[in-house]
Amino acid sequence: MDLRQLAALVAVAEAGSFSGAARLLHTVQSNVSTHVARLERELGATLVDRTTGSLTDEGDAVVDRARRVQHELESLKADVEALLHDVSGNVRVGCIGTVGRWLVPRLIESVRDRYPKVALVVVDATTTSLMPQLLSERLDLAVVNLPLNDPDVAVQPLFDEDRIVIAPDDHPLSKLDRVSFAKLTAYELLLEPQGTAFRDELDRTAEAAGLTLRSLAEVDGLRLVASLAFEGFGPAILPATAVPSWLDGAWHRISVEGLASRQVGLAHRRRARLSAPARAVRESIEAVVAQADLPGVHPRLAEGTG
Repeated sequence: MDLRQLAALVAVAEAGSFSGAARLLHTVQSNVSTHVARLERELGATLVDRTTGSLTDEGDAVVDRARRVQHELESLKADVEALLHDVSGNVRVGCIGTVGRWLVPRLIESVRDRYPKVALVVVDATTTSLMPQLLSERLDLAVVNLPLNDPDVAVQPLFDEDRIVIAPDDHPLSKLDRVSFAKLTAYELLLEPQGTAFRDELDRTAEAAGLTLRSLAEVDGLRLVASLAFEGFGPAILPATAVPSWLDGAWHRISVEGLASRQVGLAHRRRARLSAPARAVRESIEAVVAQADLPGVHPRLAEGTG
């Protein structure tokens, strides 16, 4: 078994075919087929269904491990480079959209100033979309909604953030500057789906008070929920920083009583040692959050890692 065989199988998984894998690897299809066939003979299992180009169950298991091997090799090179020279290498960071709006510009500037040889790649997605990418080695770090209950993920709390309501000017809620959570349940709201951290926390609060949230529509992605509220489709419960300071419109911001803050944290794989550039980016994220002076944001960095 060698690295070329593993790389060929991973490329087939990503491209969905041998020909696509050859293009990804800048080689010919016969080379990809040969590497995969040799790997199959060594393992005694069929890894790719030749009729569909999709992986078998055994192939999926091997690809999961192969991605970890590739990631560890990249980290090894980056660690040695950091010891011999400057911190350098690629780091892929996932970030939920409402946090990314204010954190990513500051993070890019911080990494550029402190670690100019680190190449930062940012993936904007929901927590539910980021977690599989983190676990499959496609991300090094992820800024996500908490809580997370995956034993393979370590979490460092970053900050708590107040929850507010945005209501269109023609909605009854827009006449208020403050509203109780109990009163909110009388109205249909734009909500994230059940199973997302932000929504589940709201449902737990409602259930504890003997209340039930009423859904106008369910949308997976707080930034899109916010956009719909800003455009007048209905009221929404949002984190405070979902409202940019520069944004004006026919909507009203309302404080909420009886509703806990949302928790945001930085996640990474528990069993993987972060590479030197990933550790550098983590330090930059910590610095950005510690220096953030945003209404409704309350840093929690002193509490350490999970």
